[in-house]
Formats: sequence, C-alpha cells, structure tokens
Amino acid sequence: MTPRRRAALALATTSLAAFGLAACATADEPADTTDESTTPETSTTDDAATGTSAYADGTYTADGSYTSPGGEETITVTVTLADGVIEDVEVTNDETTNPNSLRYQGEFIDGIAAEVVGVPLDDVSVDRVGGSSLTSGGFEDALETIRDEAAA
Repeated sequence: MTPRRRAALALATTSLAAFGLAACATADEPADTTDESTTPETSTTDDAATGTSAYADGTYTADGSYTSPGGEETITVTVTLADGVIEDVEVTNDETTNPNSLRYQGEFIDGIAAEVVGVPLDDVSVDRVGGSSLTSGGFEDALETIRDEAAA
C-alpha cells in the first residue's frame, strides 16, 4: 500500500470513528462531557453525617522500632488527636548510644512536626524526614499502635 493510500485510509477511519461516536449521543441522552479528573477524592477520618471522628480525642504514646546498621532502635512517639487530626507530636529516642542513630533520630525529631501536625491520622505516611529514612519506619510502627488505641 502506498503512503498516500495509507493516509487516505487513516483519514477515512478517523472520520468514521468520530461520526460513530457523535451518533451515539441522542437528544434524550447527551454525551457525557464531564471531566472526572476534576472531582477531588477525599480521605478523611470524619463521619460527615455525624461530625464524629473514627478516633477518640486525646494524647497517645507508643514505641516504634526499626533496624539500623547499628542494630535494633526504638523511638517513643506521642501524638495529640482532635477530630482525627494530629494537633501535636513528640518523638524521643530511647537509650541509643550509637552516634549515627542519635544524629539521624535528632534530624527526624526536628522535622517531624512540620510533616504531620494538621494532618488526619489516616493520611499520615512519612518516608524520609530530615534526611532520616530508617527512623520513619519506627514512627510508622508507633502510629499503627496509636491508631489501634485511638479507634473509637
């Protein structure tokens, strides 16, 4: 088939497809022209009908552990919840003497509030904070316990 015939065939096929799609819409059923990508999807811990949260308000503390090159590490996480949203967070390191772990935990502790305060508990997920990626695993571990304890 010559290039000219291929082009003519492609044009005819495209025209027929466009005509066929236009014919699918009738006066009784107009074609759907909404853009679904503009509809925001929300994730929340609130029950919109009752205005209540899936989590009880309060302050919760849990330990989270993770493995670093220096061995098993533990951090203590304390969060204050109101309407399912983190209002305050505090992270402390427990008895580690490894200088690298202390450094990374300190950087994590310094940066975690900016990442999670004001965020619904169910939406919190941290991978790396202040250059620390391993401490995030301990934080996530502690949050799982806190979610279980705070479940209303």
